[in-house]
Amino acid sequence: MPHFQIEYSANIEDVVDISALCDNIRTSAAKVQAFPIAGIRVRAVRVEHFAIADGNPKHGFIDLSIRLREGRPDNVKLDALNVIFSALKNFTANAMETRSIALSAEMRDIDNVLSAKFGNIRDHIKDSS
Repeated sequence: MPHFQIEYSANIEDVVDISALCDNIRTSAAKVQAFPIAGIRVRAVRVEHFAIADGNPKHGFIDLSIRLREGRPDNVKLDALNVIFSALKNFTANAMETRSIALSAEMRDIDNVLSAKFGNIRDHIKDSS
């Protein structure tokens, strides 16, 4: 863990490189000590149908959902959220100079008892922290 799920409005793809955004979030998350590199997953889902604010079809959004296993203190989670949200804001700064884009991020814990995980990624990376 953590898993980063990006939902974004389809109308921003001309000003935001979503693949590069995913990699930017991954790179930023890898610098956060509370996030083990082997557990980082970033994915993005394009949202075709949406309505925002006054209904102007030029408004766009990026919503970042961060899920991680429970157990980290709130101050650690808040620091991590601030790092990731700053990365999102910095990445989209140029696009937001010319477009109306709403950014949001939310971090929530996953119950350890109710979350099954299995994989061998740690066996295939140099730093298995």
